[in-house]
Amino acid sequence: MAKNSKLGWGIIGAGMIAGHFRSGIEACPDAELVAVCNYNEDKGRKFAAESGGIRYYKNYQDLVADPNVHIAGICTPSGMHADNVIAAARAGVHSLCEKPLDVTREKMNRMIDACRDAGVKLGGIFQSRTSDEAIKVRNAIRNGELGKLVLADALMKNYRSQAYYNSAGWRGTWKDDGGGALMNQGVHGVDLLLWLIDDDVESVFARAEHKVRDIEVEDTAVATIKYRSGAFGTLIGTTSCNPGEASRIELHGNSGTITMSGTRITRWATTTEEDGRAADAFPPRQIAAAGNVGAASAVAPGHGFLVNDITRAVLEDREPCIPGESARKSVDLILAIYESARTGREIVMDGW
Repeated sequence: MAKNSKLGWGIIGAGMIAGHFRSGIEACPDAELVAVCNYNEDKGRKFAAESGGIRYYKNYQDLVADPNVHIAGICTPSGMHADNVIAAARAGVHSLCEKPLDVTREKMNRMIDACRDAGVKLGGIFQSRTSDEAIKVRNAIRNGELGKLVLADALMKNYRSQAYYNSAGWRGTWKDDGGGALMNQGVHGVDLLLWLIDDDVESVFARAEHKVRDIEVEDTAVATIKYRSGAFGTLIGTTSCNPGEASRIELHGNSGTITMSGTRITRWATTTEEDGRAADAFPPRQIAAAGNVGAASAVAPGHGFLVNDITRAVLEDREPCIPGESARKSVDLILAIYESARTGREIVMDGW
């Protein structure tokens, strides 16, 4: 590849998420979308035509064999991610994988190993991490601004209709969706929570059921967590709250509290240990305007940032900002939650 050439991207899966990848690739000065693959030929060819007449492939093996494809954007149903990434790695192609990384520990192990063995990059999509406000919160916790962390909760009370699950055969199935309210919708909140506090989970006890929807997987789950730092936490995930609410993260230390709605800070208060009263509370608009808090400020957040990041990672021979090992953490916890709900026992993460 010539020094000033753009890296060619191929998108595997031409569904809704593929449009976000395409927009990110088009905005990246070092990237060019050259191919798309989709098993539904009409849908794939339509996406190719709308993308400037790029090449269309019916199967992903042919796409990753295209010598002009250097990075694959993985936009298929969750349970197919490992197969896509492993095929790309064997062809010497890097991958940026939509959430979740995959839906079993065994498949995540295989895809991470395949990329390492082939010397290619594997990045995950968790765009909430690119928010300036999220980066500010992570830095504050790292700097001890909340004191000793006591509680770290994620509340994901969403709504999805039965029609949503019926709209695609893989939705709401263990094989291809990997789970329900937590694995599909809630995984963003779980990932953001774990990333913000930069703490590992020691153990979890959970309950999960499908209470309303006619699906195989859970539409409602509740979990109690103990972190290695000693802090406790609660995860609530559902797709059966009507109307749904924006996901919330609540972080409480012995000298401060931060709450977030989505990736927006809604409360930031620090206190004195002596009287417990707020000593320094900022309106959300002041927090949001607090200035540059990280590299994400230089680039539009979301998929565009992560497309640009892995493109630069390939060119600079460095790890992407969300490597596979980091992208799997939320899935590992969700799988432990499912195991706890299935067995009725607390799951200790070490050795599980």
